[in-house]
Amino acid sequence: MKYVRILGLVCCTLAPLASFAQAERVLKADEINERALVDILSAEPAITPARRKTRSINVVRDESSLPGAKPPSASLLIVFETSSAGLTPAGKQSLDVVGRALNSDKLTPFRFAIEGHTDPRGGEDYNLRLSQARAESVVGYLSENYHIDRGRLKPVGKGPSELLNPARPEAPENRRVTIKRLDN
Repeated sequence: MKYVRILGLVCCTLAPLASFAQAERVLKADEINERALVDILSAEPAITPARRKTRSINVVRDESSLPGAKPPSASLLIVFETSSAGLTPAGKQSLDVVGRALNSDKLTPFRFAIEGHTDPRGGEDYNLRLSQARAESVVGYLSENYHIDRGRLKPVGKGPSELLNPARPEAPENRRVTIKRLDN
């Protein structure tokens, strides 16, 4: 009975952290914290290992070598000025947390893609340029204010190609910045 309580306590303690690791979830300004970002972005690549049973022996391949391994990532709702790559004070405040996290001992060995995403309003070409400009704006802010080497940050404009909420194309979660760890 004692072990059941301890297991329940451990599950309740880790459940909120596990919810941050879901790539489909977009962290809003009040949910972005340095510790959670470090934990998410320093984790091992997420995959479901391919298993094949052979007479009661489970064969699991090395996860890091599997082609389907997804790099750790965090999607953040970074606020920009309307139809612009200019960061708002709220956007800068969120990036301050990101800057401190990327300078942590656990994350300094890694490089990251900074992906800009938009909703489909405004046209494909316009949104692709806007998302690239926003990704570059984030890289510039982190580089200038947190002295993060630009070689560690790769700005990537995605435009409206990866909507998180296709049922509501104008939804705020479709306008986001995603930070993905790159293989070194």
